[in-house]
Amino acid sequence: MTNTIGDLAEADVILVTGSNTTETHPVIGMRLRQAARYKGKKIIVVDPRKIDLTEEATLFLQPKPGFDSAWLNGMAHIIIKEGLYNKEFVEKYTEGFENVKEAVEKFTPEYVEELTGIKKEDLIKAAKMYATAKKAAIIYCMGITQHSKGTDNVKAISNLALICRHLGKEGTGVNPLRGQNNVQGACDMGGLPNVYPGYQNVTVQANKEKFESFWNAKLSDKVGLTVVEMSHAALEGSLKALYIMGENPLITDPDLEHVEEAFKKLEFLVVQDIFLTETARLAHVVLPAASFAEKDGTVANTERRVQLMRKAVESPGEAKQDWWIVAEIAKRMGYPMEYASAEEIFEEIRKVTPQYAGITYKRLGLTGIHWPCPTEDHPGTPILHRDGKITRGKGLLVGIQFRQPAESPDKEYPFILTTGRDYYQYHSGTMTRKAWILNNYCPESFAEINPEDAKALNLTDGDWVKITSRRGHVIVRVKYADRVPKGVIFKRFHFAEAAINKLTNPILDPESKIPEFKVSAVRIEKFEKGKAI
Repeated sequence: MTNTIGDLAEADVILVTGSNTTETHPVIGMRLRQAARYKGKKIIVVDPRKIDLTEEATLFLQPKPGFDSAWLNGMAHIIIKEGLYNKEFVEKYTEGFENVKEAVEKFTPEYVEELTGIKKEDLIKAAKMYATAKKAAIIYCMGITQHSKGTDNVKAISNLALICRHLGKEGTGVNPLRGQNNVQGACDMGGLPNVYPGYQNVTVQANKEKFESFWNAKLSDKVGLTVVEMSHAALEGSLKALYIMGENPLITDPDLEHVEEAFKKLEFLVVQDIFLTETARLAHVVLPAASFAEKDGTVANTERRVQLMRKAVESPGEAKQDWWIVAEIAKRMGYPMEYASAEEIFEEIRKVTPQYAGITYKRLGLTGIHWPCPTEDHPGTPILHRDGKITRGKGLLVGIQFRQPAESPDKEYPFILTTGRDYYQYHSGTMTRKAWILNNYCPESFAEINPEDAKALNLTDGDWVKITSRRGHVIVRVKYADRVPKGVIFKRFHFAEAAINKLTNPILDPESKIPEFKVSAVRIEKFEKGKAI
């Protein structure tokens, strides 16, 4: 996030897209509800599914899944055409404006309505609300990024913020909500295939030499593989071994039958986790790890706030802290990782990661510090890009060419499947599905279908159905839900017994390498339990 969670309350208009905020980020979602109900803030919700937050929205736009860059370009078209953009800021602090102006020229309200289904009057109203607000913020999540063109979607969002100068001050910003605890921190620490800690690119020779010198080890300058690429490599035989920590890809990755086949081909699979997950059951070695309450360390949340975490209880059995396990394996492989504590590791992090250089355990206290924090007398940076000081120098505006989703409905697969989460369950259900009270509220996942579609297929509420894509099928019950539009099926992905990611498309965004979880072509047919498939 360029701004903070608390700062959202300062916005006059908040555009929420691709984020079911009240269910997947309930603390932030509650703040949005309060801002709308008690402070008169205007919320624009743009989502293919009528999420709960629409109850608070001034305006709700419902595009077809996979058409985000079209309506975003449409908003930019209106803002530019009507002269609502900040000309002075664009000229002084950005580059590439003419490219955007040219790219959005054809995205008239009429054309966007034809493409996306959003009424032109609503698109115009949304564009004017955002552009003319004194302070406006954009919130987005994986409904924007988990597409074969997710990077384009994010760039189109950035375009809106830059041309309207809704950036670098309170109540504004481009604010992606991270999907899991400490995802931000994992990325900060180099948990990506193309960077060292602090987002220092592995292909830059100076970076490579810096870390080789500090770690006293030879390092590769080649960009590594992403999660989906690892599965492909394992299936092809070029990847022989895999070490997985705190992740359950046999529930969360796309095209699960392909993933399972790939993992079974591995010569050696190690899983480090707190429970025996679906993935761990395939492992040659399972390493028992400590849970969050059983270890010390730091985490960085979605607003870049680095926070100190202290151990509350001792670990059961042979479970150990993650860093200790990794260090001990390194020692046994001949590389001495001699650390006495998590704090000692953090001191090393400070030395190699410029954004963390000024952060210490003592300074973190109870409230934490927002990076970047380059020196020990620096207060941290809650808001990025202040006073037009864009981190890269000038804000880069990019002309986005709309591309259709990789799969579209046809005669064989006439529905669009999109996926998401539930308020009472979390990610692959590794922890939440072991909590009886959560399972009591959400014991199984239904496939949501528009009542008109259900009636056309002669389906009653609660019927068992078989949903099939080009990659596999699942058996699940249906639930009438007018919150999904005609032609769309929605299913939560937490449930191994009806793992919807058997159906999702593994095609990747060419830049971010994120799969297209949010748009898959499927068919749905009634299924009699006990009948052979």
